[in-house]
Amino acid sequence: MASPAIRPVAIKLDDDTKARVKRLAEARQRTSHWVMREAIAQYVVREEQREAFRLQTQEAWLHYCESGKHLSGDEADAWLAALEEGKDIDPPACHS
Repeated sequence: MASPAIRPVAIKLDDDTKARVKRLAEARQRTSHWVMREAIAQYVVREEQREAFRLQTQEAWLHYCESGKHLSGDEADAWLAALEEGKDIDPPACHS
């Protein structure tokens, strides 16, 4: 399997950010290039997870709007408290 193509990309950084990246790279015994690639990779993963969560939330909201099914805050708190106590119980059933 061929490795994915790696292409150079130019980014513009202000002098302060560039110096901070350089200091961090030196402290980590890495190159500035490595620090920037790592930062971008972590950012992309975090934002993909955030987007997935946003979509799940939107789907849950639409499901609630269509069905009206829900749990009260007290019901959810009681279930979470039981889990915290080590009880392995299913969540309470949703109701209208």
